Amino acid sequence: MADLTPEQMRRLHDFAEQLAELAEHQEDQWKVQTTDGQIFLTMMSPTAPHGLNVVRLRRQIEAQTPEVMALSDTNMGDPETGLTKVPDLMVIAEEDADDTARHVNSRDVLLVVEVVSRTNSPTDIRDRLSDYPRMGVPLYVVVDPRKDKKTVTVHSDPSQGPDGLRYRKEVPYAFGDTVTAGRWTLDTTGLKSYPADW
Repeated sequence: MADLTPEQMRRLHDFAEQLAELAEHQEDQWKVQTTDGQIFLTMMSPTAPHGLNVVRLRRQIEAQTPEVMALSDTNMGDPETGLTKVPDLMVIAEEDADDTARHVNSRDVLLVVEVVSRTNSPTDIRDRLSDYPRMGVPLYVVVDPRKDKKTVTVHSDPSQGPDGLRYRKEVPYAFGDTVTAGRWTLDTTGLKSYPADW
């Protein structure tokens, strides 16, 4: 984990903001994210199963809690760590939504859902599992539609320990299970796995 000075964090954050602004004007969509002193640019090319899984979960979350907004592919930043992410889905109370901000404050986020893509590396998955508790996200759900997985894992209870700030509770589910994630109950029978030949 890189130890950056506050000035280095500010410069990294500012540079990531400039890249994100440039990315908005490109024909292809790009995600600009940071982790531990590094900036990652990822071309967004979600497949149909990926996008459908995100939409199906978003609809369930908003139906159960109409006072929240579930945002897809929206910039999220942490003013404390300087980390930035673009989650597949994040949930915030509508009263905390600031339509004048460049990004959602991660400290206001109630839940993040990431759907593993076919090209996600283990490093990407591990970095998010480490970064989200540091960004103040209390609940993190990982949906893995890959043919050898078909799982939903709920990470919660972020707290300090000998290994730093981490989620201390992890509950695995299989596709088809009813998933409890904080105040939400998610029916996963409609989730789609990636085709076997992918």
